[in-house]
Amino acid sequence: MTTLPRSGLLRRWRPTDLSGRMARWGLVIVLIYGLIALLTPLLIHLGLLADPNTGLENPIYSTPSLQHWCGTDRLGRDVCVRTLSGAGVALQVVLLALVVALVIGVPLGMLSGYLGGWFDRVLVLLMDTLYTLPVLLLSVVLAFLLGRGLPNAAAALCVVYIPQYFRVVRNQTAQVKAELYVEAARTLGAGPIWILRRYLFRNVITSVPVLLTLNAADAVLVLGGLGFLGLGLPETIPEWGGDLQQALTALPTGIWWTALYPGLAMFVLVLGLSFLGEGLEAWVSGGDGGRGG
Repeated sequence: MTTLPRSGLLRRWRPTDLSGRMARWGLVIVLIYGLIALLTPLLIHLGLLADPNTGLENPIYSTPSLQHWCGTDRLGRDVCVRTLSGAGVALQVVLLALVVALVIGVPLGMLSGYLGGWFDRVLVLLMDTLYTLPVLLLSVVLAFLLGRGLPNAAAALCVVYIPQYFRVVRNQTAQVKAELYVEAARTLGAGPIWILRRYLFRNVITSVPVLLTLNAADAVLVLGGLGFLGLGLPETIPEWGGDLQQALTALPTGIWWTALYPGLAMFVLVLGLSFLGEGLEAWVSGGDGGRGG
């Protein structure tokens, strides 16, 4: 019989190597952050958590206590609530930026790799030019030109990652289009759109989830860098990089809690996304991250 016993299925489902454990812990961390992002606005709306922008009635730079678990900042705002709210803001900006980068970069890469010719040369030149620029420098320039705001920050990030999706998809499309089944479909009269949608898309999209998770980890850091430089989101929106920039002036006086918790939240999210990306990469490249020993 081909049906595995129940214990065998459990062993196959539970990863035992390093890449499998990394992917599992990364997924757990990302899911926890997603749950925090969903629940925090609801709890604030219900009055169970304080508003992250109000704190005039609280003492400034209050140490962590039962009333304010992570203390308060220079305006008396609750650091814990602002850190929790920052998780939702970071995930919104990063998700929006990467979705836009996917929607633009993947179709352009497929068209460029399949059509070739002058269209391919122009796009490759443009994307290579953007790719050679440092990520943070390009993001800073775009954020400065677009101004502060959630859509503007997402736009500044998405332009950075479009060339990466373009390059990966374009190279794979150029390889897959030479396969015999693609040639057979073209001989039978299939058009470019049909071939791209029916035959090429499923074959070139396999490595995109790996790149997506690794780019998400990088985007969290870039967004924090923009906020730290004052080019990210408005001050009324809780954001880890902006809170770290404000905490920098108080850090030499021994006020550590305003910098610790936003920095720790950013570090753990980046770590979880990196673990998930590395685990997916090992699995896609032929590792046995999902198999038992």
